[in-house]
Amino acid sequence: MISSVRLRTPTFTSSQFSTQKCSFGKTEFCSLPNIQNAKQSITHSLSSHKPLYISSAESFALVAKTQKRGDLTECKVYEADRSRPIEINIDLPDQQARKETAQTLKISIYFATWWALNVVFNIYNKKVLNVFPFPWLTSTLSLATGSLMMLISWAVGIAEAPKTDLDFWKTLFPVAVAHSIGHVAATVSMANVAVSFTHIIKSGEPAFSVLVSRFLLGETFPTSVYLSLLPIIGGCALAAVTEINFNMIGFMGAMISNLAFVFRNIFSKKGMKGKSVSGMNYYACLSMLSLLILIPFAIAVEGPQAWAAGWKTALAQIGPNFVWWVAAQSIFYHLYNQVSYMSLDQISPLTFSIGNTMKRISVIVSSIIIFRTPIQPVNCLGAAIAVLGTFLYSQGNKGNKK
Repeated sequence: MISSVRLRTPTFTSSQFSTQKCSFGKTEFCSLPNIQNAKQSITHSLSSHKPLYISSAESFALVAKTQKRGDLTECKVYEADRSRPIEINIDLPDQQARKETAQTLKISIYFATWWALNVVFNIYNKKVLNVFPFPWLTSTLSLATGSLMMLISWAVGIAEAPKTDLDFWKTLFPVAVAHSIGHVAATVSMANVAVSFTHIIKSGEPAFSVLVSRFLLGETFPTSVYLSLLPIIGGCALAAVTEINFNMIGFMGAMISNLAFVFRNIFSKKGMKGKSVSGMNYYACLSMLSLLILIPFAIAVEGPQAWAAGWKTALAQIGPNFVWWVAAQSIFYHLYNQVSYMSLDQISPLTFSIGNTMKRISVIVSSIIIFRTPIQPVNCLGAAIAVLGTFLYSQGNKGNKK
């Protein structure tokens, strides 16, 4: 309860109270008089059995004895039965701990879902490419399926459609170009080499990021970041040299994908500052624009006639399950990317980078087991060194990712 002040001055009148102005004389701490029958008479004193509380008082202080006569101080009061409790939003230790636990659980679910969807995508993608070696069409179908899923989600109200303008699409265009190149290049790689080998080479993406940022953008990094490039480059080189089924097209596809995704991240970081579209809607817009860019190139490189012949051959070999494989790889491609962008909304770029490193480990291990990929101990060592270097890169780059 707020302490109040008894005023040893002429009593308040209703007109004086209505203007909330009064003069202070000698003061002492006690209970405020209460208001009763304020409307009875303008000449009567104000009193009541209901206590008054001070709700605000500007420039309120104990008045010195030498205060000039006639000085006024404005204050506001309210009756106790009309008062409302003050709402104070204070997180108690237990509440704060529960919030942190809930956030950790939420991020863990995001990561587990992201990794699981990515593993499933890579398995079905490789199955499709083994019997239908048309990476350009396969990449196009992945983007088309994701775009269709989001258009339906917006139409039925599952997700709120983003508010975009021409400037948004202009800044998104270079991001979409880089995304299209990186996606197709990675698919071309997986069509020619083992999934594990593609992801071992793609674990060298941080090296491309540092080199591009240093020599094209003039950014500098801590010494620990430059040192982390040694195991990344060395591990990837060791894995490539010892790869049993080495293929130059597959190797170059993974390298081009690394470079393209580095530029995609740079363009995205520079172009999307201040934009309100984020998370799954941002990736949906990126997929749609990338699809429009990719379609004419896919037709020019492979062509409908080759697609039709390849489709008949795949159906003859696999049967109706082939259609499910194509649908699954397209759906899971969009879902894992969508969840990854949703994860990035909840965590720091550093945590996301570490999660991406762990994701590659899960893909490499699962693909080796499922496809029974022959691998030599030296090849395993190279992969482990490259992944370790990526982890060290993430740790050394903390200052740049805050």
